[in-house]
Amino acid sequence: MFYILSKTLFYLAMPLTWILACFGISLFSKSERRKKRFFVLGLGFLLFFTNPFFINEALLLWEVPATNLSKMPSYDVGILLTGISNAQKKPSDRLYLNKGGDRLTHTLMLYKMGKIKKILISGGHFYESDIREAQEIKKILISANIPEKDIFVEEKSLNTRENASESAKVLKEKFPNQSYLLITSAFHLRRAKGCFEKQGIAVTTFSVDFYSQNRSWVPTYWLVPTEKSLYYWYVLIHELVGYSMYKILGYA
Repeated sequence: MFYILSKTLFYLAMPLTWILACFGISLFSKSERRKKRFFVLGLGFLLFFTNPFFINEALLLWEVPATNLSKMPSYDVGILLTGISNAQKKPSDRLYLNKGGDRLTHTLMLYKMGKIKKILISGGHFYESDIREAQEIKKILISANIPEKDIFVEEKSLNTRENASESAKVLKEKFPNQSYLLITSAFHLRRAKGCFEKQGIAVTTFSVDFYSQNRSWVPTYWLVPTEKSLYYWYVLIHELVGYSMYKILGYA
């Protein structure tokens, strides 16, 4: 029920749904007045949701800001959330990183800088895939000369709530009452942090994989529509719906 409701709300909230609905009503309506109104409304939605300025401002409001490395203390455990690879790519003899690969590279960097002492990789394997993402990430970290004794893997979780609940078991058993740094995408951190706190795990957040950029006065930032902006609204609204559902159900 939760899955069906969240997916329904997600598709109803999509800007493309609104745009197509307006143009559809305009196309098939028998009223000339209604045709004109919905065409103008659809055009307005299209211009708004493809404008880089509006989506960047929304992302800046939602994403958890980056941490200044020079001011960071060290943490006992860095928690790396998976979901950063393309499981549909063959051959299945390596890990194909997608945009979320920042989670891995920044975790590696933090360890090398001495900002984290141990690494916990959290995430189960993909359905219909031979890829075991957490194990493949572990191999990459080991190939980068991180000692295997400093890497721990949790492979039972399949979503953010389970990331928190399964990681909590490992942390309470192996690293009780220590300091934890949660490493995941900036747009995803609010939901992830809430889930960990529900499990009684106090975490400090470390944002990676940003969709936002610094504000700019270049004309293209304000005026030129892009299809990428529409996709970024998809990413943001998907997370907002997920966060809202988690809050309603008491997961975060």
